[in-house]
Amino acid sequence: MSDVMNKEQRSNNMKAIKSVSKLEQRVTKALWNKGFRFRKNSKLFGRPDISISKYKIVIFIDSCFWHVCPQHSNMPKNNEEFWRKKLTRNMARDEEVNEYYLKRDWNVLRIWEHEIKKDFEGTIDKIEQFIINSKKHYT
Repeated sequence: MSDVMNKEQRSNNMKAIKSVSKLEQRVTKALWNKGFRFRKNSKLFGRPDISISKYKIVIFIDSCFWHVCPQHSNMPKNNEEFWRKKLTRNMARDEEVNEYYLKRDWNVLRIWEHEIKKDFEGTIDKIEQFIINSKKHYT
């Protein structure tokens, strides 16, 4: 099935998509209020959502759709071949990013969007413990 938008309309539509979600803003605000200092969307490899270079910490908040959550992901019916390639490449890129940091002894945490939606405080506690435990190696 062909796209219902012309190339210019599709381009404008894609440009309007924000790189930082409201969910991500809630998470970073909660962590900041707990006293954690970090960089958001730093220009490190893979563009981590949260990074603390001093302690070699990177945290990614993964959308269930774009990162193919095993519980909630679904393949769009329109233009299925395109989406299969796109989402498969996203998963492969996530693995490449994980391997990049792990080979360099960084601490990597990936959080699914559904974890945040289901138990916001519990997820914040999980991230907090991850940061605290990761910092122990450097203090």
